[in-house]
Amino acid sequence: MRIASVGQVVFAATMMALGIVGLSKGDFTVMWQPVPKSLPGRETLVYLCALISLASGVGLLWQRTAAIAARVLLLWFLLWLLLLRLPAFSRGFTVDVYWAACQTAVMLAGAWVLYTWFATDWDKQRLGFAAGENGLRIARALYGLALIPFGLAHFTYLKATAVLVPGWLPWNVAWAYLTGATFIAAGVALIVGICARLAAALSTLQMGLFLLLVWMPKVAEGSMTAFQWSEAVVTWALTSAGWVMTDSYRGTPWLGRHEDETRRV
Repeated sequence: MRIASVGQVVFAATMMALGIVGLSKGDFTVMWQPVPKSLPGRETLVYLCALISLASGVGLLWQRTAAIAARVLLLWFLLWLLLLRLPAFSRGFTVDVYWAACQTAVMLAGAWVLYTWFATDWDKQRLGFAAGENGLRIARALYGLALIPFGLAHFTYLKATAVLVPGWLPWNVAWAYLTGATFIAAGVALIVGICARLAAALSTLQMGLFLLLVWMPKVAEGSMTAFQWSEAVVTWALTSAGWVMTDSYRGTPWLGRHEDETRRV
């Protein structure tokens, strides 16, 4: 096995789980939705997404296949972003459009970090712009850009966000404002490279706490709606990508500005 970090294992397990669910349901999991019903070859694409998720998740855990798996995931998420997510902005900058695009961007960023870790000599020679330090910087900036709309949505949909705050916490509106502001601050920090490691860690922790404090109690109560289940799965997946992003800063300062080098494994 080729384990570079705990985040790698969590991300790989997440992709395997998404693949298994997609194959069992015979439909796109929430991480790939929305997909137009009129899309040619939609049914074939359902199983292709599921198989790529499952096979890449398994491949990320083995030395001989880690580079290939990371390369495939990077390409697949990039195509998904370019061909399905970005064109949707032509219909308007609505929450459904930018939320789906940012989810894909976060997963793409996580896959991109893994690609820089496991890049072979072939990748470095032919795709050096994506496999080296430059690729890592792009992944981090992409992750940071995706966090900002997440934060803005907390302000735009303040009431919907506030009701999700656990009842035992006081000042639910204040918590909604705070979590929105921290997503925006973390995104900016990652883009400019100031306190980036701290920003990556705290944004991942915040997403993990959403899963633990918001969705897990509802699972325990048995009161989850289909929409809430999909949000829980998204939160889990985004946390796994954030974990990989945080691991990419290991060994660098928590505070201040630092030009990081691509981690070699």
